[in-house]
Amino acid sequence: MRPSLRSLGRMATGRVISVNLGTRKITDYADGPGGQTGIDKLPTTDRVGVSPAGVDGDYIGNRRVHGSPDQAVYAYAVEDAHWWAGELDRELGAGSFGENLTTEGLDVTNALIGERWAVGSAVVQVTKPRTPCMTFTGFWGVPDLIKRFTEHGAPGAYLSVVTPGQVGADDGIEVVHRPDHDVTVGVLFRAFNGEPDLLPRLLPAVDDLPEPLRGKVRRRLKK
Repeated sequence: MRPSLRSLGRMATGRVISVNLGTRKITDYADGPGGQTGIDKLPTTDRVGVSPAGVDGDYIGNRRVHGSPDQAVYAYAVEDAHWWAGELDRELGAGSFGENLTTEGLDVTNALIGERWAVGSAVVQVTKPRTPCMTFTGFWGVPDLIKRFTEHGAPGAYLSVVTPGQVGADDGIEVVHRPDHDVTVGVLFRAFNGEPDLLPRLLPAVDDLPEPLRGKVRRRLKK
């Protein structure tokens, strides 16, 4: 049975610092066909449309693993970006994580799977954490980034679009629904990256998970 959603009203919890868009680039590290990637995203001053098809004007280099309706938008918290800036001793501006939305004041790692946010005129839903890849490693030029990113456990959140709309810098982010479970982005990420003992904890949230992740959880729990 799908967990019921409880309304929280329209409580402001954060804001969008920046909306970031990627353009098509050819590199020697991208996993897209012919080395194509849109990971190098830069802030835009325009308001941008978001829909189940993704973010208007954002280039997706490899649609086999990116750009599905469950990954229409990617959000990363500036607070987590600041941690990485200190860790690597480098400046990391908005878009450095390949994120579409750079957020402030919202604990993205502890957002619940299935949680819904009102952003601008759109409503989005938290679907799953981001999994670091070799394209991300090459983009940053940090050979052991996958290991370090996984160990740190602040992966950012992929979002589906429930209600299409326009988003822009300085828009508020309001949590308008939370599901009746305690499975967060961070818990889901850790369960599949080194902490399999957490897998049973995912069961209450299984109906909020996108396929094929939902089936993957069930298969692993049967083993």
